[in-house]
Amino acid sequence: MKTNATFIDMDRVDRLGQAFARRLNEHATDLPHDISERLRAARVQALSLRKREPIKVLTHQTAPQLATAGGLPFSPMEEGLNIWRRLASILPLIALLFGLAGIHVFQNELRTAELASLDTELLTDDLPPSAYTDPGFLVFLKSPAPQVKESD
Repeated sequence: MKTNATFIDMDRVDRLGQAFARRLNEHATDLPHDISERLRAARVQALSLRKREPIKVLTHQTAPQLATAGGLPFSPMEEGLNIWRRLASILPLIALLFGLAGIHVFQNELRTAELASLDTELLTDDLPPSAYTDPGFLVFLKSPAPQVKESD
């Protein structure tokens, strides 16, 4: 079980808070008087609750941490494996591309085989090739075949 200790740097938090305060103060002149007074009272209350000594908060994480594709590795010992992780994340994309290319080739070969069989049937048929270009013959092919009654 891995545990990671995280220390919060209060000076950095203070600088961030001051940056937020500066940005909020830039637009504070546009606010009505009652709202600005409520904000001032909330600011005074927040400052009175803040402790001046730096606090180091120790947190334990018992769940495993997952690294993102471009994120930090699990531990400093695994830094060399970072390139392998990136390559491993590309493998599904490569497999997908090969699969799509295979489907494309299979479909083209199937289409070619169907056209070849149709050409073979046309060339081995008893009708002359000029019959296939005749518009009346095309209508004849599209019409349903007449039902022939068998006589006893």
